[in-house]
Amino acid sequence: MFKVGLVGFGFMGRMNFDHYVKLNEDGYPITLTAVCDPRIEELKGQKATGNMSTAREVYDLSAYHLYRDLEDMLANEELDAVSLAVPTYLHAEMACSLLERGLHVFCEKPMARHSADARKMVETAKSSGKKLMIGQCLRFWPGYEYLKEVVASGKFGQATEGYFYRGSGAPKDWFLDEKLSGGCIMDMHIHDTDMINYLFGKPEKVSTLGRNVLPGSGYDIASTHYYYKDGKVINSQVDWTLEGDFGFYMGYRVNFEGGSVVFDGSTVKVNPNDAPGFTPEISPEAGYYRELDYFLDAVIHDKPVNVCTPESAAESLEVVEAEMKSADAQGEWVKLA
Repeated sequence: MFKVGLVGFGFMGRMNFDHYVKLNEDGYPITLTAVCDPRIEELKGQKATGNMSTAREVYDLSAYHLYRDLEDMLANEELDAVSLAVPTYLHAEMACSLLERGLHVFCEKPMARHSADARKMVETAKSSGKKLMIGQCLRFWPGYEYLKEVVASGKFGQATEGYFYRGSGAPKDWFLDEKLSGGCIMDMHIHDTDMINYLFGKPEKVSTLGRNVLPGSGYDIASTHYYYKDGKVINSQVDWTLEGDFGFYMGYRVNFEGGSVVFDGSTVKVNPNDAPGFTPEISPEAGYYRELDYFLDAVIHDKPVNVCTPESAAESLEVVEAEMKSADAQGEWVKLA
């Protein structure tokens, strides 16, 4: 049986936990054996808040080995892989250490706080021979997978315009320290930047306008234009100041020479120029489940991680850093190497 350890038991740690349990219930030959978090005794009895609902509010962890210290967990468990759902600024050091010890690593996004550290993660994965995958979950989210298929197949011709958006209320704790999280642009906006990079390739340059609302958090609202030589107009916006009962929203609208594709967070609507619109069937499974399914299949059967390579995740982080530099310069275009 393939054994997995989970490090971090906040909102995304619980999302990882939920889907490892479900994968096991669905017949996958894996077992989540250990959970590690410095505050595990406190957290296991608390509800975690995030953009989406976890499978349960309070978790019964009596069947799992619990640890407050990562070194203690590694000394006492025989693991094949580890999921990292810890604060962003800890990703690089932890991931590299685990890879060097011979463990496969699934690491939540953003890949690292700085792209230089992300590149170290890439090189460490190569030298260790172990697999590293970053949780850029939109690449596995059915509504975005469908858009990728449309772009790759060219069924509606070339893209001419695209708009991507996500927004929610502000997170808490370390997220609101820009030095630790990178602020809204790096923590939340990176989802859409990564998807744009995945769909259309690395832009030549970016221009970002940003606004700070919450003290010390960096940019809390941002809008980015991505420049491509073929002239398509691509923009994405992010906002984590939407309080009250707004909740969370993500979606896109992409226009092509022969039609448009729109996603409202739950349903995809396709509008061909020369035929009636329709709603394609997409998988009901969330991207969180599908990305872990893909990662486990790759490590258990020794397949390459092609859909979300560490190199591509690091590249998306480089684009985000260029966006932050542009925002600092009040929207000045910043070229990418």
